[in-house]
Amino acid sequence: MYTLIRKLLFKLSTESSHDLSLELIGTGGRLGLNRLICKKPAKILVSVMGLKFPNPVGLAAGLDKNGIAIDGFAQMGFGFVEIGTVTPRPQFGNPKSRMFRLQKAEAIINRMGFNNLGVDYLLSRIRTAKYNGILGINIGKNFDTPIERAIDDYLICLNKVYSWASYITVNISSPNTPSLSSLQFGDSLKRLLEALSRRQEYLAVYYGKRVPLVIKISPDIHDKEIVLIVQALINFGMDAVISTNTTISRVGVEGLRHGNEAGGLSGAPLRDKSTHIVKVLAAELAGRLPIIAVGGITEGKHAAEKIAAGASLVQLYSGFVYKGPALIRESVEAIIALLER
Repeated sequence: MYTLIRKLLFKLSTESSHDLSLELIGTGGRLGLNRLICKKPAKILVSVMGLKFPNPVGLAAGLDKNGIAIDGFAQMGFGFVEIGTVTPRPQFGNPKSRMFRLQKAEAIINRMGFNNLGVDYLLSRIRTAKYNGILGINIGKNFDTPIERAIDDYLICLNKVYSWASYITVNISSPNTPSLSSLQFGDSLKRLLEALSRRQEYLAVYYGKRVPLVIKISPDIHDKEIVLIVQALINFGMDAVISTNTTISRVGVEGLRHGNEAGGLSGAPLRDKSTHIVKVLAAELAGRLPIIAVGGITEGKHAAEKIAAGASLVQLYSGFVYKGPALIRESVEAIIALLER
């Protein structure tokens, strides 16, 4: 069924098919149809960041920026759902066209630019959702906020989403917001993490619960830089790291239509690069922080590969676009088989 639906959707422009898919998934969720259509994966309880996940395969941020299909995605069998990236104020993002399918490579290039309806709208959608599972909320800064004031935007979002989130992801690695990735390094990273940690401590007392903070990093960083990032994450008490965001590399899509479009590349060509970052992180972290792996999972065995590399959880994005809900179940089964071995 999904193969037929995908054929029809892929006749539309990439962003149009993305928007229509969200509407269909959201409607299916509201009507309870998705749980009837999608065969749920086996349960494999995983405890990460003090949270209990029904399975280790989640939805990555970016597919549902505004939280319009939370119930729909949950009914498909995801062990957790991450929505966003959301910013303090609504913003249109970069000019269209800004999303491109590269079907031969099972890849997507996007330069969306954190297009979203703002954090207040996101919260309005969360309030109406029936989902009571693990919900991650991914936060960022507005494009017109100077990079030296980026902390202000992250704290605004953190304050607003804290009581609604199971965990909060801080996106400092999207290649589509100017200068954003500079926050991953040196004093900029330390100042941001210190501010986030202090606010987390305050909010934990205020709300009577500690919500984990997760940092999402780029695949376009060197191994030596990873060592420094790991030290900062540990020193400032972060709870997990997501490896990785999209890449500016074009390895694997050379010569393909749209292969030279600006933006972040996701999908199969990112797989090895993302897995390498997971391995380096795992070696440096030595179990002190969990890793959530995302990037290039288009088959179940790729999800198991990420777990074998050192990840505790995985997330799907482009692979889900190309393979549909069956990839969730396939990934869970591959991870179970790995753990049994």
